[in-house]
Amino acid sequence: MRTCFVISCEHGGNQIPDDYRPLFRGYESLLDSHRGLDFGALQLANALADCLGAALFTATVSRLLVDLNRSIRHPHLFSEVTRNLPSNTRQEILAHYYYPYRNTVETAIAEAIRRGSHMIHVSAHSFTPTLNGKLRQADIGLLYDPSKPLERALCDDWQKVLKKTAPGLRIRRNYPYSGKADGFTTYLRRRFAINHYAGIELEVNQRYFFTEQARWPAVRDTILESLLKSTQA
Repeated sequence: MRTCFVISCEHGGNQIPDDYRPLFRGYESLLDSHRGLDFGALQLANALADCLGAALFTATVSRLLVDLNRSIRHPHLFSEVTRNLPSNTRQEILAHYYYPYRNTVETAIAEAIRRGSHMIHVSAHSFTPTLNGKLRQADIGLLYDPSKPLERALCDDWQKVLKKTAPGLRIRRNYPYSGKADGFTTYLRRRFAINHYAGIELEVNQRYFFTEQARWPAVRDTILESLLKSTQA
């Protein structure tokens, strides 16, 4: 079975469409924080797609409007800014931004599988170096479902190659979040057969986009080269 990649980025920007900008007056600092977007995730997704020749799907509407990485019934699907909006307004947001994005990615994966491909989906994210006063102890996180053999094997190989290539980097699996937690890849695992779909969330420490920008090109290239090696093994 041919391996086919798809890259997605659910938190690529902090844009607020014109119709909803009045809601965010007074929330500008929140929009510009890690709550508003995953800093660097969009450029990571673009680099992955270019390296792999993969289909790329990105969203730049802020997760504070609606979080494209949450299931439809998740309590944080809408933020504190939007969760108390009238039901018809929330449904409008879902219809314009949430469903079109998720349906487009799901359809692309389904079509590739129908053509006989084994899909590896990498969802590009980043995480704030410090959360609630606690320093995150990782440079790169690989999030997956340990009960899925394809995902477990890929992340095991990817971590080994990363550690060998860049021993100074701290590579952790299912950190800083659990790969089985609510998310787009978790949803897609339920939609596709275990032997056809592998969904990995790639998390990169945001310090490479702030205090250690000079190191980012080397870290980026290490991520790309290690993913290629681990999938060709």
